[in-house]
Amino acid sequence: MTADQKPKLDNDSALAQASDEVKLAVDLIYLLETHGIEPKVALAALEIVKQDLVNKLAIN
Repeated sequence: MTADQKPKLDNDSALAQASDEVKLAVDLIYLLETHGIEPKVALAALEIVKQDLVNKLAIN
C-alpha cells in the first residue's frame, strides 16, 4: 500500500465492518509504510509498545 492508497472507510467496505483491532492494524501498517520505517525497526518498536501495554494491563 502506498501513501496515496490509504483505504477509505465507508459503510460498504469490508474494512468498515472489521474489528477495531483490524482497523488499528491497517492504520499502523499505513503509518509505518508511509514513513519508510524498516520492518526490523517497526518490530522492535512494537515489542516496546507491547510490553508497555502488558504492564498497564497488569497494573489495572
